[in-house]
Amino acid sequence: MSTETATSSEGHGAPEIKKGLAGVVVDTTAVSKVNPETNSLLYRGYPVQELAKACSFEDVAHLLLVGELPDETQRAAFEADERSQRALDREVRAVIDATPVSAHPMDVVRTAVSVIGSLDPSAHSIEDADTAAQSVRVLAKLPAVVAYDQRRRRGEDLVEPDESLDYAANFLHMTFGEVPDDVVVDAFRVSLVLYAEHSFNASTFTARVVTSTLSDLYSAVTAAVGALKGPLHGGANEAVMQTFGEIGTPDNVGAWLEDALASKKKIMGFGHRVYKNGDSRVPTMKVALDELVEHTGRHDLLEMYDGLETAMTSGKNIKPNLDYPSGPAYHLMGFDTQTFTPLFVAARVPGWCAHVREQLASNALIRPLSEYVGPDERHVPGA
Repeated sequence: MSTETATSSEGHGAPEIKKGLAGVVVDTTAVSKVNPETNSLLYRGYPVQELAKACSFEDVAHLLLVGELPDETQRAAFEADERSQRALDREVRAVIDATPVSAHPMDVVRTAVSVIGSLDPSAHSIEDADTAAQSVRVLAKLPAVVAYDQRRRRGEDLVEPDESLDYAANFLHMTFGEVPDDVVVDAFRVSLVLYAEHSFNASTFTARVVTSTLSDLYSAVTAAVGALKGPLHGGANEAVMQTFGEIGTPDNVGAWLEDALASKKKIMGFGHRVYKNGDSRVPTMKVALDELVEHTGRHDLLEMYDGLETAMTSGKNIKPNLDYPSGPAYHLMGFDTQTFTPLFVAARVPGWCAHVREQLASNALIRPLSEYVGPDERHVPGA
């Protein structure tokens, strides 16, 4: 941005306002790249669909946090570190229990991350070795937070983690009390990989802004959770299932969409600020959804999904984003709708933490300008 554009009221003319920072390049990153021209998403150079096909979530987390996919020795060390820290701390459980079930689960996650940070003796350190350890710690703890919160809302007891299971299988084990069939575990793994990172999205940028003040990693993650809660960001996967609930049956898709468009209602799960030709992650998640539909026999859900997608694509030329297939996929796995966005948190933590550490490595306080449009200078009577 030029000096003239960035300056507000110093005689250089009116600045160009970029609402929502649309199109503004604010920094460099080596973590991920969204290429709208080729409709691709790369994690440190690797196409995300290849990672989802061939890698565990732990390997992808290692890639994002460390910079490379692990070798066998690195994998064993990373997995051992993560698995040893999974248990829900007594203090964190007490805070979750004290939070009313009327609160949104994202409120629970946001608060839990703060408490997890308060229990870490290194929490206030921004040294690289400490932030690396903090990243694994919060990654390891979040499944227990999300799983226990869903269980307590159902009147069910805590399920302890199983260190013999990988991240995805253990997450499901702690949530449902057992490890489901392989098709469910693999679909969940795929979703975690696809959600793990996505460049300078709203929550990631929030984390980087907080980090730029030299605040701690847990504060950055807590702030990112708050940003992700919004329906224009992470909350969209919940809204997809709410949409399906309103539609009711596949044969009602056309009438519902006509009414929604007439009232200028935003159709959640469609469109993306970055992708103009469709979200590159959708085909991979759609395959996982199709397999879940076959596994559960819920062809009615797929009919509704396909009907709304076809209507939106043909009528508005707007294609689905990742939230559209992930919402019904999480539903078929057995997660409560309000738990969908906390699942997004657990998946996105390695991406957030990678950006926190990258920001710290070459930090500058993020402090944009604004164009003042309020009253001209005026004075208090009698002053």
